[in-house]
Amino acid sequence: MNNEGHDYFMQRCIELAKIAKSNGESPVGAIIVKDGVIIGEGIEAGKAHLDISFHAEIEALRSASQFLQTQDLSGCVLYTTHEPCIMCAYMIRHTKISEIIAAIITGEYGGFSSGYPLLSDTSIQKWGTPPKLVFGILESECRDL
Repeated sequence: MNNEGHDYFMQRCIELAKIAKSNGESPVGAIIVKDGVIIGEGIEAGKAHLDISFHAEIEALRSASQFLQTQDLSGCVLYTTHEPCIMCAYMIRHTKISEIIAAIITGEYGGFSSGYPLLSDTSIQKWGTPPKLVFGILESECRDL
């Protein structure tokens, strides 16, 4: 997919991130796309639920799994305003997401850029091939959140 297609879906992530921010949460929004159609969405909501597992990416994965009635999300693309954290990375690998499109690299707690790069790990055979990673899509717009 070209950057225009990525920009379109990242705009939806930005809309979701703005909702999270207006709720007093970190401005993170995520969606799952299969065959060009959004099948799952999530916003950061850990403070509201008093539960750290309510990250935008995990909520989008839960939503997509319910939509497809399976935890196997092979062939799906995750779009997110921020690089998925280590916790989210585990769930992404478990559900076999094929590609991740993110705006901002997060560093020490990132699922790719930290010292625990689960998103690119090949040592866990059950996870199969790591997802393709694309960073920097609408990065400045996401940083402005």
